[in-house]
Amino acid sequence: MTEETGAGRAGEPVERLEAGGWVLAEESTETLFELSAARVEGHTRVYEDAALRRAVREASGVDQLCRFFFATAVEFSPPLSAGVAPVIKPTVASEARREFASDLEARGFVDVDRGRTRNARVDSGARARLTDYRAVYPLRAGETSVDLRVRGFLGVWLDGEFRIAGGAYPESGLEDLLSGTGLEPDGAAYREELLELIRATG
Repeated sequence: MTEETGAGRAGEPVERLEAGGWVLAEESTETLFELSAARVEGHTRVYEDAALRRAVREASGVDQLCRFFFATAVEFSPPLSAGVAPVIKPTVASEARREFASDLEARGFVDVDRGRTRNARVDSGARARLTDYRAVYPLRAGETSVDLRVRGFLGVWLDGEFRIAGGAYPESGLEDLLSGTGLEPDGAAYREELLELIRATG
């Protein structure tokens, strides 16, 4: 699909993201890792909840992406031979999980803990490997000292080509900080929306 029909370059559901108030925060193309016979590149788009970031910044002075969704389209150079993709799927999934944990840490999340991995169907019908993550994000600025309990999910699947999608959100910790701002954080709603966005990526 193209962006005009609802999906961006990385396969993300653009129309759904825009309707939900998400904005494009980052876009990159980089080498994710290398196999013995190919270099693996990822084209990634990261979206954020701009309203939540603004509310947190105004309440705490901390300007940091704290709820985000990303989608990555994977390419191999040189292209894989026929039948190879299913064989290397475990390696791609393993490397994606490692990179996601590293990315969380690079963004300032601490105590990153990878939970269980399970199978889940995405909207295209493909079967994804979905991994659960938990972490803490310490908000520290002036008199503000709040530890956000963060949860994340990462999905990896093969649907003609490899797809990687995931994100993270504050599960708790913002309630008192944002009290009176008109924005009410809802960890359960954040979880459901993130899983819907992952399933809709393709």
